[in-house]
Amino acid sequence: METTDVSSSRLNGLFVAIAYLMVITIWSTTPLTIKWSSEGVSFIFGIVARMAVGGALACSLALLFYKKIVFNKKAVQAYFAVAVAMFGGMLPVYWGAQYISSGLISVIFGLSPMFTGYLAWRFTNEQSFSGVKIIGLLVGVAGLVVIFSENIYLGENYLYGISSVLMAVIMHSVSAVWIKRIKVEIPSISIVAGGLLFSMPLFATVYLVFAPALPSIIPHKVLWSIVYLGVVGSVIGFVCYYFLLKQLPASKVALITLVTPVLSLWIGSSLNNEVISFSIYVGTVFVLLGLALHQWGDLLSKKVWKKRKLFYG
Repeated sequence: METTDVSSSRLNGLFVAIAYLMVITIWSTTPLTIKWSSEGVSFIFGIVARMAVGGALACSLALLFYKKIVFNKKAVQAYFAVAVAMFGGMLPVYWGAQYISSGLISVIFGLSPMFTGYLAWRFTNEQSFSGVKIIGLLVGVAGLVVIFSENIYLGENYLYGISSVLMAVIMHSVSAVWIKRIKVEIPSISIVAGGLLFSMPLFATVYLVFAPALPSIIPHKVLWSIVYLGVVGSVIGFVCYYFLLKQLPASKVALITLVTPVLSLWIGSSLNNEVISFSIYVGTVFVLLGLALHQWGDLLSKKVWKKRKLFYG
């Protein structure tokens, strides 16, 4: 019996590791494919098409494997929370992607662990929010200010793009902690399917209100980007993400964004010829330093304090 438990624990640990690596890969490539999915078409068309593809696939998989999509009270609350991330978190990103680089989108999302950490402390008592964490948050925000200040000459749209993505970060963090607080026990694919079902009417309403013209021709790069985002970004990525949220603390899941900014900057520069200015490099360093302080600052300060006590007796 004990051997079986150990094997099960190791297998679960392997699944967690695989899911973690997949989310890093998907989140690193998503900003660039978001930009590609809107080249030559309306960004609203790009996101609605993506969510339609993702919704159809997620619902089909949920029905195939579990025969139904649960709609009890807790499940509905979870679907609302997921819709906050999908609608409130995705629409601002698509709008902002028109004006800023894909790498910068990921850098701004690097702030999400700090927002998530604060909200997790405030609403789930998952961790403390010490002075060191506050310093980490301020350092991260300072990085964002550096990016703002040197690139302000690029115009209002550039600043609006950054602000829009920052809004998406906050909505994403709220959603992550809300889901942890609900503690719903349903499969990850069902959570994704339900979240897409709840968010699709909102996306459809936006499309009808702004009524962008349907593209007469969809470029191949746009088409494949939409398919990638719908299948990989909206379904596989979110399934892995919500699986991790159930297995790990929300703050540990958000740590993924410590890796993705650097990868996204490199991918955007290599595949899309995006120019990375000096201020973005400096701002990125500040954001990553803030993340490091936020995640490991308390541990470091405890070690320093312990050594000082041993040294001074």
